[in-house]
Amino acid sequence: MTEHRIVTPYPADDHDHHDDFNDLGLNADLDMLGRPVLDRRRVLAMGLLGIGLLVGCGTSATTPNTDTGTGTGTGTGTGTGTESCPSAIPQETAGPYPADGSVVSGQSVNVLTRSGIVRRDLRTSLGTGNTAAGVPLTLTLKLVNTNASCAALSGYAVYLWHCTADGNYSLYSSDVVGEDYLRGVQVADSDGTVTFTTIFPGCYSGRWPHIHFEIYPSAAVATSASNKIQTSQLALPEATCREVYAAGNSGNSLSNLNRITLASDNIFNDGYSTQMATVAGSVAAGYTANLTVGLAR
Repeated sequence: MTEHRIVTPYPADDHDHHDDFNDLGLNADLDMLGRPVLDRRRVLAMGLLGIGLLVGCGTSATTPNTDTGTGTGTGTGTGTGTESCPSAIPQETAGPYPADGSVVSGQSVNVLTRSGIVRRDLRTSLGTGNTAAGVPLTLTLKLVNTNASCAALSGYAVYLWHCTADGNYSLYSSDVVGEDYLRGVQVADSDGTVTFTTIFPGCYSGRWPHIHFEIYPSAAVATSASNKIQTSQLALPEATCREVYAAGNSGNSLSNLNRITLASDNIFNDGYSTQMATVAGSVAAGYTANLTVGLAR
């Protein structure tokens, strides 16, 4: 699958694992027109540690959501914004497997309308009860308003999805077309945080290990891609990826990783300072990943 970065407010083209052409058919968020262009290439040579220090991401979330993730927030900015304030995260393609009601890969799938999709634990399919195998990963995103000194954004809904440990996407890939795991919605709490329990994603051919997410102004409208206000992706650090993939049970992930770099990935090749998650842990104990997501609200 080849995924192209969105650089205009018009629909983006995308390709799946087999390089089939797909028209996402979505209007990109017009709000992006008013956002500053990110100067991201300048941090490519800094390395992961330097990038983490530059953007101040990866601090631990203070109050994770409940398991159900239900809420009725208004999506307003609250808090003091005392953390280091990153730039707004860039708009990205949702890729060919979003299952958000958009038409891609010649089909329209919408997991957002399924009962139970608002959940913290993404590892089990809602329909079959089957569980995705893999190294445990607890992922926390903190939503902040870059137009208000990075005050916390509460009440926003985040739809997050990613591939399996061996690089397949539920609802699309033939081996897991009947599953809907590794997809779910959470609502940002008063600190602007959402937390998901999932597994470490694999690395498939042509893409750096990553996780997709869409942001909606509230849970009430998080039922169709037409209501989203932002789409982006987070990157995972190379050292951790190698550690996970070397442990086995990740298909061809390690060999695929050996053939890709952040500089050659067509999403992260123009910079990833606001998209690189801070990760800690081990294969045996599982990992935690944190990213502060800046939105210009």
